[in-house]
Amino acid sequence: MNEGLKAGMQHQESMLVEHKHTAAALGSGMLEVFATPAMIAFMEYTSLQLAAKHLDEGESTVGTEVCIRHLRATPAGQKISCTATLSKKEGRSLSFSVIASDDKGVIGEGTHSRFIIDEARFMKKVNS
Repeated sequence: MNEGLKAGMQHQESMLVEHKHTAAALGSGMLEVFATPAMIAFMEYTSLQLAAKHLDEGESTVGTEVCIRHLRATPAGQKISCTATLSKKEGRSLSFSVIASDDKGVIGEGTHSRFIIDEARFMKKVNS
């Protein structure tokens, strides 16, 4: 089971902030700046991508916790990146450190937890 996942592993993703990612579009604010919910989703996505490369057939991960600070606004049209670092693996539990940045520096940081699941068993439980 996913023995390839080791503390210290990193993965980075980049994206362009579009209108659909802004606080105005998501309803979390009224300005055309990168929304906190969009940043959290991007951090989760980056962590998911790190884990996914090392999972066995039929496995996936689900998010279980986020503790994020949004430190600075980024306007639409700017490129941002996120780095996820696997800080701890205990059985099926994964803990990540996440940092999002734009060209001026860090815009958000925190921790994110995911849990490795068997997709078929998980969906059977969800649908019963």
